[in-house]
Amino acid sequence: MKENPTIAVIGLGYVGLPLAAAFAAKYKVIGFDINAQRVKQLQNGEDVTLELTSEELQKALTGEGANKLIVTDNPEDIKEATVYIVTVPTPTNKYNQPVLTPLQKASETVGKVLKKEDVVIYESTVYPGVTEDICVPILEEFSGLTFNKDFYAGYSPERINPGDKEHTVTKILKVTSGSTPEAAKYIDDLYASVITAGTHLASSIKVAEAAKVIENSQRDINIAFVNELSKIFRLLNIDTQDVLEAAATKWNFIKFSPGLVGGHCIGVDPYYLAQKALEEGYNPEIILAGRRMNDGMGNYVAQEVIKLMIDKDCKIKNGNVLVMGVTFKENCPDIRNSRVIDVIDELKKYNLDVDVYDPWANVDEVKEVFNLDLKNKTEQLKDEYNAIVLTVAHNEFKNFDINKYRSNTCVVFDVKSFLERNMVDGRL
Repeated sequence: MKENPTIAVIGLGYVGLPLAAAFAAKYKVIGFDINAQRVKQLQNGEDVTLELTSEELQKALTGEGANKLIVTDNPEDIKEATVYIVTVPTPTNKYNQPVLTPLQKASETVGKVLKKEDVVIYESTVYPGVTEDICVPILEEFSGLTFNKDFYAGYSPERINPGDKEHTVTKILKVTSGSTPEAAKYIDDLYASVITAGTHLASSIKVAEAAKVIENSQRDINIAFVNELSKIFRLLNIDTQDVLEAAATKWNFIKFSPGLVGGHCIGVDPYYLAQKALEEGYNPEIILAGRRMNDGMGNYVAQEVIKLMIDKDCKIKNGNVLVMGVTFKENCPDIRNSRVIDVIDELKKYNLDVDVYDPWANVDEVKEVFNLDLKNKTEQLKDEYNAIVLTVAHNEFKNFDINKYRSNTCVVFDVKSFLERNMVDGRL
């Protein structure tokens, strides 16, 4: 294992790009992505994910001496690397089953150029065992090398929080692991050289994989609990936020808020752990119950809006609805696994004309992923709406004049409890 490695980062999305830029401050880094358009944008100093500013990206690309980031879509360019870090997505299919194809293809790409003494580190979220049982055999097959004799592997789960400018990659403590004690120390030292928050060396690769997948499963279950509470309290005509604020006065109460659960982690990771449990003959009741609750919240929100519209004698058939926000969270352009689409689809079943307004999301991406004609400017909106549903708490919505767009009987529903209470008819 080389003392001064050249690092190849495979996958330059929300996770890979910030990581590559962090390593580029101290090492030569080759960033590889199969998306030629994405590579071209990065080479031109533009990051559409907004995880790096233009200045941060340009600094990484220019670097100092050999320490800089080189971006490419040519797999031949990663041959010189001695450390490979795989950060490709690990989604689920329509049946909520793990899709490991991107990880397998990335392993093939690395395997074709793997050399003796090289190290391959995976950051993609997986269930315990994927690195050693699925990825390593692919590396061996395509390289002709022997695991833990000719090359080594590790797992260091990503902890990127899209849109968060405070908890950036170097400021989040990193869990590391390796396939041998020597490899584990090498990998831990490598990350420690750029992660200012420090590292935690796990006892094995499987432990590190399991730690990652339970982080988000825990959050998912906690949010599912307060989503169920919200449903109960709405039936009792009690404001959920008032209840949570009162309960939070106890020192050991952990406060979560109800809402839509999407994104690349929380809405996906529990299914990875559940799948592995099912393979081992165990039915994970709590994990799957939490998923069912959270996956159903979009439909629930839409139905609550319809009930309020009926109570207010609002026009429903051919009425106009404004949905504010389509990204999976506030103040970022990430639409991956956004559950806002569930609200929109359910509202459309009632023959409502739904406009979606979001100044953060990319118009072309929203069209491609959701087949929606996104409005990203207020001048594109209609004069008035029969219902307005705030689904994402973007900062820009603080100054949005809702009264300007309300019809006389308009219903305003606030999923995020973001608006002034006297402005809304309902909220979770």
